[in-house]
Amino acid sequence: MLTEGQQQSGTVRESQRSSSTCTMSVSVPSVTRTLGGVSGLLQVTSVLGLVLLLLKAAQLYLHRRWLLRAVQEFLSPPSHWLLGHMHEFQKCQELQELQKRAEKYPCASPRWLWGSRVSLVVYDPGYMKVILGRSDPKSDGSYRFMAPWIGYGLLLLNGQKWFQHQRMLTLAFHYDILKPYVGLMADSVQVMLDKWEELLSQNSSLEIFGHISLMTLDTLMKCAFSYQVNQQADRYSQSYLQAIQDLNNLVFSRIRNVFYQKDIIYRLNPEGRWNHQACQLAHQHTDRMIKLRKAQLQEEGNMEKVRSKRHLDFLDILLFAQMENGRSFSDKHLHAEVDTFMFEGHDTTASGISWILYALATHPEHQQKARRRSRASWGKVPPLLGTTWTRCPTPPCASRKHYDSIRQFQVLAESSARPSPSLMDAPYPKV
Repeated sequence: MLTEGQQQSGTVRESQRSSSTCTMSVSVPSVTRTLGGVSGLLQVTSVLGLVLLLLKAAQLYLHRRWLLRAVQEFLSPPSHWLLGHMHEFQKCQELQELQKRAEKYPCASPRWLWGSRVSLVVYDPGYMKVILGRSDPKSDGSYRFMAPWIGYGLLLLNGQKWFQHQRMLTLAFHYDILKPYVGLMADSVQVMLDKWEELLSQNSSLEIFGHISLMTLDTLMKCAFSYQVNQQADRYSQSYLQAIQDLNNLVFSRIRNVFYQKDIIYRLNPEGRWNHQACQLAHQHTDRMIKLRKAQLQEEGNMEKVRSKRHLDFLDILLFAQMENGRSFSDKHLHAEVDTFMFEGHDTTASGISWILYALATHPEHQQKARRRSRASWGKVPPLLGTTWTRCPTPPCASRKHYDSIRQFQVLAESSARPSPSLMDAPYPKV
């Protein structure tokens, strides 16, 4: 016979086994339901992802059809529906390809960067006159890639802010303020020509764009930033120019790459990090110019002396505007305008001069006409040293306005070049 204790113990063990069985019978369906829920969630996510993908594909298709209708009047070489004219960008002869396109397709021609992105390449003066005469808002497309580099200055601004900055900076390019700069321009050109003569005496070839960029940067620094130091012999200026060249190439590379359009993806890419490093180098150069000029103005007597001038230099206008109204013209606005004009003021001019010299070199007959007209105005040898506005001759049979622009070109169009050091070879000193 079982004692009362043994009976109770058996009852407990039976109860435990029953409870365990019950627990297991409950847990198995629970896990099944959980797995079923996860599977269902994945299915819903997959369906939503597929729907979004189809919607995006439909959006791109409709956008491409709209673009095709927009440019249907202009002829172009056959393009791939997805890759566009990407094969033209891979060649080393891109300039030659563009020349062939201009010869075959008159006035303008569409160039597809990829399936849903097209640019209209315009090379007819009449078309350009119409386009440049319009006042349409600036596109947010490719311009935004330059914002980390030059900020939102006159080039990228729109609307009322643009009008405010434009009205303020017009004073820096008053007709009369340009006259005293002619001598400074001539001095910078002469330094460059002396370097050319030395290099040519060694029977070495010249890549002119680098030298011309140094000359235009030297001129800009003296005329617009009151910085009277020879930039053509300054290794930090060459480092800045190399950073500008890198940024130019990186921006064009990003425009043409469909995978680089999103900022977050671009920042994680090696090119994105290179772009950030080059931007820092360019900003160090302009920051240094601003700090030096501020220090000069704060010296005893300089502030009132500069303020009493009839016409202020570009940087002085910005600094005085910030002193008078720091709320509406902040440090951010100041640096954006300086970065914009530091880049545009020398690089655009250097590009223009280089293309002019390239065009003259490839068309000797026009080169001879230009030489004859120049000699008829200046004499046998143009006297660069000591050139002033009043010494610039006025040729007969021409309007005053036309030859005022020619005069400035005659001084600037004497130019030169040398490769710049790499970005890492000449780090800019911190200020």
